[in-house]
Amino acid sequence: MLAAAQRLRRREDFAATIRNGRRAGRGAVVVHFLNPGPSRPGVAVSAARPDLGVSAPDAVGVAVGVLAPDAVGRPDRAVSDDSPVRAGFVVSKAVGNAVVRNTVKRRLRHLVRSRLADLPPGSVIVVRALPEAAGRTYQGLEEDLDSALEAARRPKSRGVRR
Repeated sequence: MLAAAQRLRRREDFAATIRNGRRAGRGAVVVHFLNPGPSRPGVAVSAARPDLGVSAPDAVGVAVGVLAPDAVGRPDRAVSDDSPVRAGFVVSKAVGNAVVRNTVKRRLRHLVRSRLADLPPGSVIVVRALPEAAGRTYQGLEEDLDSALEAARRPKSRGVRR
């Protein structure tokens, strides 16, 4: 089980991570990773939601990274060095019935919990299970998650795409 401070619960937080974060899919999972570090200046939850009363230029000057979960729409509270790493999970009905979905979610939650300490403070990840996750073993999900998380954390290459 993840601590309450480590869980993503709000739709806006999921949407900001999916829109602004890096995505990597491997096997049965897709990982969206949002790092609030210096490589992502000006990325703020409120910048993704202009209807919250804070325009993107205002948020860029105030917050480097994502806003704290209780500070959505309040640019005066940016992520600090002691902000917890947060994680959220998306397991759709395409994965299976409720029993299968909950089993997949529990497995992923357990796998992610042990990896949160390796992520930079204030970062956010969203793990989306694909329908293939229902048939994967625990070890198979672990390999897929590790590979996807590593790929999402890797900086973009500047090479030419063919």
